[in-house]
Amino acid sequence: MVAIKKIIRNCRQATLLIEKQTTDKLTVKEFLSLRLHLLFCSVCRLFKKQSVAINKMMINLIKAAETNAPKLDDAYKTSLQQQIDEKIGK
Repeated sequence: MVAIKKIIRNCRQATLLIEKQTTDKLTVKEFLSLRLHLLFCSVCRLFKKQSVAINKMMINLIKAAETNAPKLDDAYKTSLQQQIDEKIGK
């Protein structure tokens, strides 16, 4: 029973390190600990693979949204502002 708890705790720590890796640099100790854990844990290797794929998809979605965002020219903005002003009685 103790061995199962230790494995679960190590997997929990490994998943935290996998996620931390996406935003921060791991310390040498964290990096080595994660590498060692991933050598023996196929579940965490799969989690890492999925996490990397999800992060790449999100980055691509954000880039696509920024690229395809509608651009409003100054004349259209002025027209909208006039309509707003008329509605509120300015």
